[in-house]
Amino acid sequence: MNRRPTSRHRRGDRGALTISLALVFPVVLFLVFLVVQAALYWYAGQAALTAAREGADAGRVRGGTPEAGELRARDFLNRVGRLAEPVTVDPNGGDLTSFEIVVTVRPLAVLPGFDRFTITRQVTAPREKFVPQAVQP
Repeated sequence: MNRRPTSRHRRGDRGALTISLALVFPVVLFLVFLVVQAALYWYAGQAALTAAREGADAGRVRGGTPEAGELRARDFLNRVGRLAEPVTVDPNGGDLTSFEIVVTVRPLAVLPGFDRFTITRQVTAPREKFVPQAVQP
């Protein structure tokens, strides 16, 4: 015959689950926010790279200027909003054969202390130039 445990034995475990959850829940919550922060960091990096590509496309065309590249990169970052806040956009212009732009952004922070990080992306693209068609004999 199986006997059921008496209430005296159950009393010692009372509240053990609550205490376990109170200890584990902050760790799980921190890990969830850490994953969200990593996703925001990745997104800001992609936004910085896209802004740099947009700026390089505007600056490398024939007749393009470093100011046009900077304006286009800033315009893209303004559309992204606070997810990738622009820190610097530096179209150093490159040389006669290539155009270079460097974009630095600050990702949105959901955890304290992560608001100091910045992400820098650099794009170098060949400049367009007019090449006359060879005359066929």
